Amino acid sequence: MFKELAPLLHLDEMTITGQTLGQNIAAARNDNPEVVRPLDRPLEDSGGLAVLTGSLAPGGAIVKRSAASRALLRHRGRALVFSDHEDLLRRIDDPQLEVEPEDILVMQGGGPLGGPGMPEWGLLPIPKKLLRKGVRDMVRISDARMSGTAQGTVIVHVSPEAAAKGPLGAVRTGDFIELDVDQRRLDLMVGPREIQRRLGKSAPRRASFA
Repeated sequence: MFKELAPLLHLDEMTITGQTLGQNIAAARNDNPEVVRPLDRPLEDSGGLAVLTGSLAPGGAIVKRSAASRALLRHRGRALVFSDHEDLLRRIDDPQLEVEPEDILVMQGGGPLGGPGMPEWGLLPIPKKLLRKGVRDMVRISDARMSGTAQGTVIVHVSPEAAAKGPLGAVRTGDFIELDVDQRRLDLMVGPREIQRRLGKSAPRRASFA
């Protein structure tokens, strides 16, 4: 990997081996350029991750663009909201759950305060009733985190988190959300006054480690 990155590195920097970085990698070879791609042949021209901002994530959010479905990189859908991870697990596979493939799954309460501790809950599952119909990806949004190996159109680390009275906590089932990864936008299609009105009705959640 360092050999392929050499044009971007300070090769004259000394390392713990007593040799410079350039000396350490001088004899290195890339035996599988399909795994470690050359700089002039990247897997994705725009990079694997994208930082989104907008009315739903004024402090930013992260999407792994390279793992997302291209058809969902620009999407407008109805929110289906879960108040926390327990609510998600309780209802996601309920046969009576009203959900369509175009909907956007939203989970609140997965951040550092809400989890607490930002658990690895960001890869929200596809409802079984949709899996049976062949649906394999949906836009999913939360203030949690997820594994770096996870796949799908999953937006995580939404900030401020819901428990800190961020806009994510104001989302209600039926609201519309717009995602535009190319424009780096994530917007809740609800006016700012209504967002503040909703947030004003609830106090910030406090972390509890009991």
